[in-house]
Amino acid sequence: MAVRKLGVLTSGGDCPGLNAVIRAIAHHAVSNYGWELWGIAYATQGLRQRQAIAIHPHSFDRQGPDPLLCSGGTILGSINRGDTLAQQAEILAGYADLGLDALIGIGGDGSLAILQHLARAGGWQFIGIPKTIDNDVAFTERAIGFDTAIHTVAEALLNLGSTAASHDRIMIAEVMGRQSGHLALHGGIAGGADVILLPEIPYRLPELCHYLQQLRDRWQRRYAVIAIAEGTHHPPEVDRSRPGLGEQLAHAIAAHDARLEARVTVLGHVQRGGQPVASDRLLAAQMGYAAVERIAAGASGEMMAWQGGRVVGVALDSVCLHSPTLVDPHSALVDTAAGLGIFLGDRSLAPWRGSACPTH
Repeated sequence: MAVRKLGVLTSGGDCPGLNAVIRAIAHHAVSNYGWELWGIAYATQGLRQRQAIAIHPHSFDRQGPDPLLCSGGTILGSINRGDTLAQQAEILAGYADLGLDALIGIGGDGSLAILQHLARAGGWQFIGIPKTIDNDVAFTERAIGFDTAIHTVAEALLNLGSTAASHDRIMIAEVMGRQSGHLALHGGIAGGADVILLPEIPYRLPELCHYLQQLRDRWQRRYAVIAIAEGTHHPPEVDRSRPGLGEQLAHAIAAHDARLEARVTVLGHVQRGGQPVASDRLLAAQMGYAAVERIAAGASGEMMAWQGGRVVGVALDSVCLHSPTLVDPHSALVDTAAGLGIFLGDRSLAPWRGSACPTH
């Protein structure tokens, strides 16, 4: 069936670069193929409520450079709640009432799995584009938003380092990543962290405190910066009755050695916001273009993935089956961090369980 009316939506948590993807889709689909492009408001909620807006390639750039290229968030809105399965019939009816011929969904592994299920149930032509600051979607080396989040985390750690040095303190930064530690690892290395704690690598409190003591006593470093992913598992000797992963760690360190004074910063949703960096804008442009090309070729049930320096299509069913991808404790990047003297825990206690994207 020839495509005349293409829909696009953003689903799940927001991140930088979503608007840049929408912009790329609009330029290619409307300008080069002559299709109508309709933005669906608030993901599946917009389908259910028949809420859509027409998007044109130059809708936003009449007064200067296109703000979609460099603005954070998503102009379409997004949701990550609600019982989609219970509302399936309404969503499918909404898609039909809007007269869509195909749909591009930009989301994480959870959102893409839901949209793939709906597409199969409704017989939609559907292409997915991965976005997540966790970078844990299978079969893609990069997802939209990850590079910008790395920059945000790295800048925060550098800033914390300067105040830590001024007061001879340990600064602990909680970084997003409930299941995977890609963001904490990349941001921690780029931001000069002394300690990086991840869900994938267990650590022992005495060894961590000994490392911090060595920094002070052997290297005359009276401060340290710790990046801890929010999904990190504390060892039994850490009192987990206190609220907050970072606060639990700070209290445990001080209880082990009163000379080690620690403060905690939770980076929170600042990691999801801000202007996308150039590499995220480039990735958004290429994935948006490639998604339109796959729609034009009649493809469906695929996700655009970044592999080996280019965008390729991979089966969404396989992506959903293998996500999330975790940090390989024995990868080259983890080896690099260890070689730089960063404390990562005990990698011998973390046998690798395999990955659908071995470059992580």
